[in-house]
Amino acid sequence: MLVVVAVVSILAAAAIPFAETTLQRRQELELRETLRTTRRAIDAFHDDWRAERIADPEEVASAAGYPLALDVLLDGVALEEPPVRRRYLRRPPENPFGAWRLRGHAQEAGAAAWDGEDVYDLEPDTDRIALDGTAIAGW
Repeated sequence: MLVVVAVVSILAAAAIPFAETTLQRRQELELRETLRTTRRAIDAFHDDWRAERIADPEEVASAAGYPLALDVLLDGVALEEPPVRRRYLRRPPENPFGAWRLRGHAQEAGAAAWDGEDVYDLEPDTDRIALDGTAIAGW
């Protein structure tokens, strides 16, 4: 009986780090997909602004053509032709590692605070290191 308990303890001790690594890997994949999707949405919005397809650009876009807030991508904008409403994101971007840090087009990467002018990019607001050794905040 003592031998069985010892073997089970050893197996449990080996399984816990594996489970933690698996969870972090899944969170990293989810974060990368969210970043990719959100950045594509911002680019699609900017492309529509540049092509002058947005009906009232002053209400939803900055002078540089980026959305004034993430809500603009969620709520969508009215397009001139055909007269429809285009939504760029289906749901708010989720960060499994915590909060987001927004960045305007005129800000440097890693800026301490969002300037509030527009949304050019978003970055994970975390100090964690990814399994590949890179800083997650730099993705």
